[in-house]
Amino acid sequence: MAKLAPGDPAIARRTVRLDAAGVAIHAEWVRPPGAPPEPVLVLLHEGLGSTGFWKDLPELFAARHGLSVFLYDRRGYGRSDPEPLPRPLDYLDRMAREELPAVLDAAGIGRAILVGHSDGGTIALLFAAAFPERVAAVIAIAAHVFVEDETIRGIRAALAAFERGGLREKLAPFHGARTETVFRAWADTWLDPRFRTWNVEDRLPSVRCPVLVLQGEADEYATPAQVAAIAAGVRGPVRTVLLPGADHVPHHRARAATLAAIDSFLDAVRAGAVVEGEGCRFEASGRS
Repeated sequence: MAKLAPGDPAIARRTVRLDAAGVAIHAEWVRPPGAPPEPVLVLLHEGLGSTGFWKDLPELFAARHGLSVFLYDRRGYGRSDPEPLPRPLDYLDRMAREELPAVLDAAGIGRAILVGHSDGGTIALLFAAAFPERVAAVIAIAAHVFVEDETIRGIRAALAAFERGGLREKLAPFHGARTETVFRAWADTWLDPRFRTWNVEDRLPSVRCPVLVLQGEADEYATPAQVAAIAAGVRGPVRTVLLPGADHVPHHRARAATLAAIDSFLDAVRAGAVVEGEGCRFEASGRS
């Protein structure tokens, strides 16, 4: 098959509307010719994100790896149904244990490689811990497993940027009339004093699939302690990559290095190869 690239009609996105346990979910598929039925690359967006935040990465992943790619707006985001508010403090657990399984069932996905950014990365890890039989691998980009002072400072800076209007304008094309609601639900939860003790490190030992942990060294919401905690906690093979100079969105702002790390990891996982990481060596699971 000739090499594909974003814009090729063979990997054009197809939009679908799913009924996930009574909730209408906006979702998108990229299915390259010859892709195996599974595993499917499932992309999980950040805490202020949507399908649109991935830009052309779904097509790039499909073209580079020959896998089908599935992405969706979580409830309350983008074009999916609104969520009940106020948001519960255990919202990440609920998204991992209730919403994501319902969405995957509605999409007909039995086994996935989860690629999650920020909140999406945390959801990916929590889902892998709760439903190990459904996860072939996890790629966690800028995920959190506990709250740091750096996290709070970053969110307060985002709040100031939103109130000045700049961040609001950037989010509006993705969330429309619900932009204010999306932002406040995220910021108010993380800044709630009760959320300061949120910690899911105790779930990590149940993650036994291969895991790639990516974070920018200049992430404005986290320190490398998040990477270290995930690497120490999971019981499956793990590779960690800290990207020099990159911020909270390395897949866009340090794209070449991020894609190189993801490509190497996915190639090794699918080939069942021995993978050398930074200070670690692991045998990746075989091709599903």
